[in-house]
Amino acid sequence: MDFSNESRVLHRCSAQIGNLLLLSLWHLVHSIIRICNFTLDIANVLESYLISLGLLGRYKSLHIAKLRYLAIVIESEEAYQTSKIIELLQWLEAVGVKHVCLYDKEGILKKSKDFILENLDGAILFQDAHENNVLLDQQHMTLEFVSFSDGKEAVAKAANVLFMKYSKSGVTDQNQKEKIFTESQMSEALKTVGSGGPEPDLILVYGPARCHLGFPAWRIKYTEIVHMGPLKSMNYGSLIKAIYKFTMVRQNYGK
Repeated sequence: MDFSNESRVLHRCSAQIGNLLLLSLWHLVHSIIRICNFTLDIANVLESYLISLGLLGRYKSLHIAKLRYLAIVIESEEAYQTSKIIELLQWLEAVGVKHVCLYDKEGILKKSKDFILENLDGAILFQDAHENNVLLDQQHMTLEFVSFSDGKEAVAKAANVLFMKYSKSGVTDQNQKEKIFTESQMSEALKTVGSGGPEPDLILVYGPARCHLGFPAWRIKYTEIVHMGPLKSMNYGSLIKAIYKFTMVRQNYGK
């Protein structure tokens, strides 16, 4: 009996020591990861600061021609920070970005578009430039304002266009059941209803979420998405770094 009790006590002690060692190892790994992430954050902040000061030579020459169309996705609560958005657009204009799409899910930016346009020298709406056949290499910035409702309405209108077109074609009921609309037909229908805007080469997301927040999916088939963090923490160096990395990447498009 005594030997049996001692065995159970030793077994419990061994189990507790094992659990303690595992817990200590978990905390150690967790601490190492936190230290690494903190170090990377400090390094990124320092690099962005040096870029802002113009001390890192490789960021001075951007191949901005590769960035033909840029989208800025902003979380709706942060879209009220109009002064920050104007400052961001001024930075983009200064480095040579000419065509920008501003998106927030609730349409807050649309309500501020007149104020934003007034505070950017010579900026015009992309729709106006397109309708008036303004060249894409014009000197002034063009802005497009998009919200989540645009995507829902566009899909509904495009589907109606396809339905009406197909109904007028006079095909038989048997063929109608077999009809499958292709991606190119849907794209053409979206253009017909005025919602087939350019596909952004790059999307910069400002806000806590690491996603495109409902940006029209048919416009981002080959788009690169970069999370930039909260709008209130934006800085010039991080912006230049994101654009630089995009322009240095070779993009391969599927056939």
